[in-house]
Amino acid sequence: MTTQLYLRPADHGRAVSYEEFASARSQEGYRYELIHGRVEVSPIPNLPHETLRKWLERLLDRYAERHPEVINQVYAPARVLLPIPDPEITAPEPDVAAYHDFPRERLPDVNWQDVSPLVVAEIISEDTADKDLTRNRRLYLQVASIREYWIIDPRQNYDRPSMLVHRRRGRRWAARITVPGGGTYTTHLLPDFSLVLDRRV
Repeated sequence: MTTQLYLRPADHGRAVSYEEFASARSQEGYRYELIHGRVEVSPIPNLPHETLRKWLERLLDRYAERHPEVINQVYAPARVLLPIPDPEITAPEPDVAAYHDFPRERLPDVNWQDVSPLVVAEIISEDTADKDLTRNRRLYLQVASIREYWIIDPRQNYDRPSMLVHRRRGRRWAARITVPGGGTYTTHLLPDFSLVLDRRV
């Protein structure tokens, strides 16, 4: 009989299999990710972070309801498995992920290994800035289905956050796009979608 893994902050850097990680219980108050076969632990996002995450999730959910042929599922947070073989399993967990061809008809028999998003987004906080700006930019590039990576940055103005956008161009990201707080972002990837970077609108 296998003992279920219980993750704690002290397990940061611990090598585990994906099966152990996926079935593990964990100490509350922290976020756990599996990166290159090792546990990475970070503080749980604060309430302002989660409010922004929910704001973006709702906007994408409404779009998915109107345009299921473009995106048909949104999860926040989510888990993305990179195409890296054992023992280097890497599964970052974006704050928001939107899917083009999520197999809704197969629920509840769908696992994270079965799906891969079209768009992922991260909300920056002081504790995660380096991870979102550097580590995740490199990791998400390895997932062919991800066409855009959005980074919402509320550090200067919470109600009017700015945004960085990375768009895939073959095997690399094109020059990043910067959208100022209060600005509007549109993309051919999501026809008729406009993201106004102002929560009060």
